[in-house]
Amino acid sequence: MSIKFRLTLMNFLQFFIWGSWLISLNVYLDKSLHFTGGQIGSIYATMGIASLFMPAIMGIIADKWINTERVFGICHIISGFLLYKATTVTDYESVYLYMLLNTMFYMPTIALNNTVSYEVLEQKQLTAVKDFPPIRVWGTVGFIIAMWMVDLLGLTNSALQLYISAGASLLLGVYAFTMPKCTPKQSKEKRTIVSMLGLDAFVLFRQQKMLVFFVFAMFLGAALQITNTFGGAFLTDFGSQPQYANSFAVQHPSILISISQISETLFILAIPFFLQRFGIKKVMLMSIVAWVLRFGLFALGDPGTGLPLLILSMIVYGMAFDFFNISGSLFVEKETSIKIRASAQGLFMVMTNGIGAYLGGVISGWIVDYFTVNGAKDWQSIWLSFAAYALVLGIIFPVVFRYRHTPAAGKIGKAKAVDITPH
Repeated sequence: MSIKFRLTLMNFLQFFIWGSWLISLNVYLDKSLHFTGGQIGSIYATMGIASLFMPAIMGIIADKWINTERVFGICHIISGFLLYKATTVTDYESVYLYMLLNTMFYMPTIALNNTVSYEVLEQKQLTAVKDFPPIRVWGTVGFIIAMWMVDLLGLTNSALQLYISAGASLLLGVYAFTMPKCTPKQSKEKRTIVSMLGLDAFVLFRQQKMLVFFVFAMFLGAALQITNTFGGAFLTDFGSQPQYANSFAVQHPSILISISQISETLFILAIPFFLQRFGIKKVMLMSIVAWVLRFGLFALGDPGTGLPLLILSMIVYGMAFDFFNISGSLFVEKETSIKIRASAQGLFMVMTNGIGAYLGGVISGWIVDYFTVNGAKDWQSIWLSFAAYALVLGIIFPVVFRYRHTPAAGKIGKAKAVDITPH
């Protein structure tokens, strides 16, 4: 069995687990458990809370003490058990607790998945920029298949979606232990206090370009969390209007939303060309513009004559997500020293799926509640508010992010090692 196939299966399961509930859980929380917008937002914000510290901690453990593939597997086994426990409760406090604990162990696996993939490819003398995107695209395929499975089995409004995710998580946890060994990097250099505490990656904030990059990654992470939290509920809400009650968008919201992930598969494959041709600055600006379109088209669309606008919104999502998430991970990979690789990926997760996701989940919940009157949500105002947010980011980003791109085959600008000694 080739290593590319093995990494493909690993990436497939990694995102199949997430796709089983990320897009559809909000429907279950809204329609079955009758949670408020603020409560739903806070449950989705658990991903942000967990990502504030857990990816960094697990990255440190993988960098310093335990093989990365083992840390990855242990996290998935624990996460699968906690997902199962979340199916046994229905009150807000208990659901919140189990989802928080689950995300504390799932969220680090996203960065660890990247780290294992990069290191194994390097062991086999392959390159991350060229060989990882075609592997990672199968993660998106796994996400899509999970969404379709949940939708077609009628589990969008059921806790059973978490059973599927739990089973896949346990399977991947076991499979991870069969992957090639990714051992901690041993060094004969004298280790500083900063190094021993695993705070090496925070030195990246000394570089202005990296500081600005991480801050805007945080803002874009908030934008991503908004559609994850309320995309499904937005579509199913049209069911309260007789003319839309039997429409495809209302009956199969997850399948419609899956167009977003299908779009991802195309844009992932385009990443090497765009990064090498335009550089990270222009690629991230393209992502921001795509977010403006994503939210704006949601505001104007509906399941009837406005369905093409909803579909177009799903299509631009591929660029919005990939051009900051996948490209950003590759940028961090090339701009950091091998000594802090896992920690740096963990820091990227902290900024995007940590602080960004927390802010996106909580603030979007507030905005949804603000535009809700007598149980009816003014979705057009909600989505236009988010579009305005993305537009402001698009205006500021190219002014403050100073990065000179040098086109070169297989490189993202000029990669260089980062000085990790304290000043």
